[in-house]
Amino acid sequence: MTSQDCGARIAACIRKIQQPELSVSLINTLSSVASSVQGEPQRHFFLSAAEPSADRYAAAVIRALSGRSPGMRFTGVAGPAMQAEGCRALANLADRAAMLTGVVGLLRTGYRILKDVDRCFAVDRPDAVILVDSPTLHLPMARIARRHHIPVIYYVAPQLWAWAAWRIGRVRRRVNRLAVILPFEEAYFRARGVNAEYVGHPLFEVLRERAPDPEEVAGLRRLGDPILGLMPGSRAHVVSEVLPGQIEVVERLLSRGFSGISALVSAATPSTTPIVERLIAESRIADRLHIRRGDSDALIAASDLVLTASGTSTLHIAHYRKPMIVMYQASWLFYHAVGRWLVRTPRLSLPNIIAGRDIVPEFMPYYHSTAPIAEAASRILTDASTRERMIAEIEILAAGLNGSGVAQRVADMALEELRKADSKDIA
Repeated sequence: MTSQDCGARIAACIRKIQQPELSVSLINTLSSVASSVQGEPQRHFFLSAAEPSADRYAAAVIRALSGRSPGMRFTGVAGPAMQAEGCRALANLADRAAMLTGVVGLLRTGYRILKDVDRCFAVDRPDAVILVDSPTLHLPMARIARRHHIPVIYYVAPQLWAWAAWRIGRVRRRVNRLAVILPFEEAYFRARGVNAEYVGHPLFEVLRERAPDPEEVAGLRRLGDPILGLMPGSRAHVVSEVLPGQIEVVERLLSRGFSGISALVSAATPSTTPIVERLIAESRIADRLHIRRGDSDALIAASDLVLTASGTSTLHIAHYRKPMIVMYQASWLFYHAVGRWLVRTPRLSLPNIIAGRDIVPEFMPYYHSTAPIAEAASRILTDASTRERMIAEIEILAAGLNGSGVAQRVADMALEELRKADSKDIA
């Protein structure tokens, strides 16, 4: 029997025994043996993503790496998008992300995952680790990787410029390369001794690959005039805090004379859909509110103005060059007792932070009344110069967030770190 035949038989055995209860490390070890026997060079990457968006970004990196060599294999904390690209999941947090409540929710499962990752690195050491966003999970994971002498590429930097800047030492010690997605972040981290590189924003790369159906958008436009988009977030506690205020703004606009107004309400995840449905049913204007499940592309494209929670959704809206108002209703007591001592940026919404000035109205981290929000919305909807000025500012913002070849750049960084590690081994 030739070595190729032997390797092929081992690979066939792996396919037969891949059952849920089988140890991931055993499967990976057998896979490695199969490739080695068949004479194929094989690189092993460990990737981790704890959120649905991070799962998509990591999946794009897997595609980029796979395109360089068919002999690569991937394991990690992987959601459905990563698994669809061939990544074997040690755990899946992406499907549960919407049910986790901030740091506390993540810590409930994070400790077990970190222990599993430590064992995985000891049994089946990867050549490099690529961690995407979620610093609460991934900075400790980076420490584990460095303890095993594995190079770490961190993709989507922790927002230390906004809060918890004291963690910069952890990033500097634990991360070999930092792939940042906001233009100003490269200079910020480099000035603090971190090997950072701006790669562009992956959201814009993802959005360019899809477009809403024009007929669907036209159908949504016929529901009212004007059309408001309501994007209350993808986490249960955020939706519960933000959507009531957004609905109240629609009620105020209706009372101000916007008699044809309708709102498209985003239910971004299955776990938030019941909350959205309940809040709509309890509203006095339920007939004006139309729920939209899943992605928000058509919702945004059809809207004259979008009311959104803070976060990446603001950049999603910017991609479509739509006016927006950012609103969030956190606890007044918590912000003044804790939050204001941690937050280090004078602006809180991403468009204004990136621009370095106020280009969209933001009402956060809390507000006492929705009346000023309704006033700002009315001005945007009725004053053409206000609206056009905001759209022009958003156009400049979106144009500066280069989303072309982002995953390829991250893949390049990972392969460069492998070459450095190989050179050290030879030396």
